[in-house]
Amino acid sequence: MATTTRQTSTTITMPSAPEESVPEPVTQRKRVDGGRFRLQVDRQMKNSYATYEAAEKAGLGIKKEHPILQVAVYDSVEGVNKIIELP
Repeated sequence: MATTTRQTSTTITMPSAPEESVPEPVTQRKRVDGGRFRLQVDRQMKNSYATYEAAEKAGLGIKKEHPILQVAVYDSVEGVNKIIELP
């Protein structure tokens, strides 16, 4: 029988990538800017406001145009969710 000889294997080392800061992953969610009162439409955060009155005014505008939607203002400090109803 004929025997074949195997060549020795070689190892290839890849150069390490330069250490760069990893960019933040791209997502579809917009970051809330940190206001205390957050406007929710159908349980999805839309915007945040510094005062309850500003959030309620924006919520009433949405509720008047689309009365079937559930519009609420969430107070992030007290943890209270207030649903906006049409007058």
